[in-house]
Amino acid sequence: MNSLASLTLEVADPTAADRFYTVFGLGAHVRLRACDTPTTGFRGFALSLTVSQPSVVDGYVEAAVGAGATVLKPAAKSFWGYGGVVRAPDGTIWKIATSQKKDKGPAALTFDSMVLLLGADDVSESKRFYVGRGLAVAKSFGSKYVQFEAPSDGVTLALYGRRTLAKEVGVPVDGTGSHRLVLGGGEEAFTDPDGFAWEAGDRSADRGGGGG
Repeated sequence: MNSLASLTLEVADPTAADRFYTVFGLGAHVRLRACDTPTTGFRGFALSLTVSQPSVVDGYVEAAVGAGATVLKPAAKSFWGYGGVVRAPDGTIWKIATSQKKDKGPAALTFDSMVLLLGADDVSESKRFYVGRGLAVAKSFGSKYVQFEAPSDGVTLALYGRRTLAKEVGVPVDGTGSHRLVLGGGEEAFTDPDGFAWEAGDRSADRGGGGG
């Protein structure tokens, strides 16, 4: 396994979720699967879109809210740039951000990269686990953050401390039950140290439902 091959969100209502992700512009990047496994609170992960400038952040947040998302952190400037956080109707948390603090002109509603942030109880331990599975480290900041190499058109996998990630996206750290997230890659199914489930290979998922 050398990269994340697929990303599947398990949702209670695939049809409603499909409408959201299509309107939000992510229908081609996120797979959906019907699932009623109980889960409460923070699911231990978030997805992050990196975009070109503040107006694009605002555009994504507006589109998300219009499609039923709730705002966890309003878009605002910070020392690192500009960004905001929303929670999709299915419960998935999305962060939209840019390193730019000012617009450079008109820009399309597109993103430069998508990063899946997995909240780890021990980032160093999870890093060793994934390196042992064949992933190559692209960036590493000690025990705080690790980002693995990924194709330019794929979803980047990264590890963040669970508590730090919860604080970053504006939710309490507590949560129980399913992550409602299934990842694809490699030749066999496995579960990582924080309970995130992987399926073998790049299996096709029916976005309209089935499974659980």
